[in-house]
Amino acid sequence: MLEEDQVVHHAAVGGRSVAWSSAGSGPVLLIGGWWSSHLELDWEDAGFRSFVGRLAERHTVVRYDRPGSGLSDRGPTPAGRDEEVAVLAGVVDAVGADRLSLLGASSGCPVAATYAATQPDRVDRLVLYGGYARGADIASPAARDSMVALVEAHWGLGSRVLSDVFLPGGNAREREAFARFQRRSASRETAATALRTVYELDATDALAAVSAPTLVLHRRGDRAIPFPLGRDLADRIRRATFVELAGDEHFPWRGDSASVAEAVRLFLSGRDPADAVRRPAPAAEDAALSPREVQVLRLVAAGRTDAEIAAELVLSAHTVHRHVANIRTRLGVSSRAAAAAWAVDHGLL
Repeated sequence: MLEEDQVVHHAAVGGRSVAWSSAGSGPVLLIGGWWSSHLELDWEDAGFRSFVGRLAERHTVVRYDRPGSGLSDRGPTPAGRDEEVAVLAGVVDAVGADRLSLLGASSGCPVAATYAATQPDRVDRLVLYGGYARGADIASPAARDSMVALVEAHWGLGSRVLSDVFLPGGNAREREAFARFQRRSASRETAATALRTVYELDATDALAAVSAPTLVLHRRGDRAIPFPLGRDLADRIRRATFVELAGDEHFPWRGDSASVAEAVRLFLSGRDPADAVRRPAPAAEDAALSPREVQVLRLVAAGRTDAEIAAELVLSAHTVHRHVANIRTRLGVSSRAAAAAWAVDHGLL
């Protein structure tokens, strides 16, 4: 676990102040910017901090907020692939590393891949998680236009709709918290422009030129970026390694985030990233769940809320909440959805 805090820096990129942070030590692993970020607010999320901490055990992990969002200068956000790549390049220059590895996530994938294709002498290895080659393939034109229009007209409602897409395993409180996070990270105008850019990004002309060893990771049930788009992305990069992950969470720090982090670490060290998802799941008895915890887990997997479980088992809501927290700790998962998936996999339903 990462014990020290991140260090936040500011760099002048294209006449704007771009905030970037560093954590850990070792070779640089730069995580590209994506749809919505805020260096400080992200860091307050225990799951996010744990995920970055796993990577920072062996690397200096660098992140940044795109112009217009987070701690970077507010105002116009990058519009289009070339502007996004220019921001990434500016952060790379600010970090000062001659060579580094890149991790692109979600809409950060076409940007990171394009940079790797055009700057092969600076990129050691490339990791692409939950991404795509061409944003137009994410959804139909009507669906894309409707989503952008909703964000432009009503950022409050739009942020909640996006939370439902991004956090399929989240409860109502988590989804509302993420909706607030999005609104604090960017204005309505910036969010609409950023979302439009997500749909317009296209790296298809650059992917064949990527020469760095590349790992593509994608969760089978991802609702935000459909799984076939991850497979298509890998197919367009010569000798890319594709690893299918279980689950439906879009963000790498949710669900079985330990497997995602371990796959990345194995790949960056030159080992087989598939080993991270081949490890056998613990048997029910090995998880050391009490009989009461098994009862609670069965009801969680059945889709019951804490209040419903409390009523059925004649417990207080606080006690149920504590049981669920203990279950997630014992199973090594970070969400109710992942715990429910574990229950299904181990025949508890």
